[in-house]
Amino acid sequence: MTHSLSVDTNVLVRGVVRDDLAQAKIVDKTLREASLIAVSLPCLCEFVWVLRKVYGFDNVSIATAIRALVATEKVVTNRPAIETGLTLLDAGGDFADGIIAHEGTWLGAKTFVSFDKKAVSLLTKQGQNVRLL
Repeated sequence: MTHSLSVDTNVLVRGVVRDDLAQAKIVDKTLREASLIAVSLPCLCEFVWVLRKVYGFDNVSIATAIRALVATEKVVTNRPAIETGLTLLDAGGDFADGIIAHEGTWLGAKTFVSFDKKAVSLLTKQGQNVRLL
């Protein structure tokens, strides 16, 4: 086993999309041999954006990929933030909005503010303290 790794978005994309077989095999081997895989929140937000905008994945496919990734024992990430992002994604919203709202609360904010009506509506349904500007 190799030591712990922090992955870039392109590594996750190659592993899921498999549009470059040589790189996908390298990803598989590297992640299989790692003792710990750190996946940052910005990496996952980028991952969602790339899967949607570049590869045309729908929300269900993106959520499935994220859930499979975080179900791996070796993966270390901010799971509560990811759950908030996935809840928004599952409801038809933006994964990153859920991450941003969660991190803001974690940092000590009491209220999430946004001009995004959909994000505010979905976060309100989750019981979050939000305000539309």
